[in-house]
Amino acid sequence: MDAARETIDYVAVSRLHSAYADIATRRAWNELDEIFVPEIPVTVDLRDRDAYVFEGRDAFCDFVSAAVDRFEFFEFVILNSRVYLAHGGDPDAAVARMYMSELRQDHAERRWTAVYGVYHDQFRRIDGRWWYVQRDYSSLARPAHDVDSFPFPSSAPF
Repeated sequence: MDAARETIDYVAVSRLHSAYADIATRRAWNELDEIFVPEIPVTVDLRDRDAYVFEGRDAFCDFVSAAVDRFEFFEFVILNSRVYLAHGGDPDAAVARMYMSELRQDHAERRWTAVYGVYHDQFRRIDGRWWYVQRDYSSLARPAHDVDSFPFPSSAPF
């Protein structure tokens, strides 16, 4: 892959991470249709219960909207990410790991909490534009919930 194409693709995929963080912070869940394909599978593994599995953007939107509604303040913060382009030799496929934190204040108790996690994302270029096509989340730590940390998910694909 030439350096210019690699840079363009890297920036395009990284912009999807930034767009997700912005959408989540603003709770503008209807804007996920600008970055997620409709049939995207999303797994949310909080590590202390069975993972939630959503088949499609709308099912995930319903879940995450209800989960975040309990917070008066909510901010999604990207801590770091690593993007791998031309995944599996396919120039239209990419994967990434994104480490994140959520800073939030609960409506009822006014208590501040933070959580830490990692997303394993898959992307595809469709008609010249990059999209999220699969998303897997695993909690890494929830210190305010008497759960200090979890081991890095062993099932991580990359």
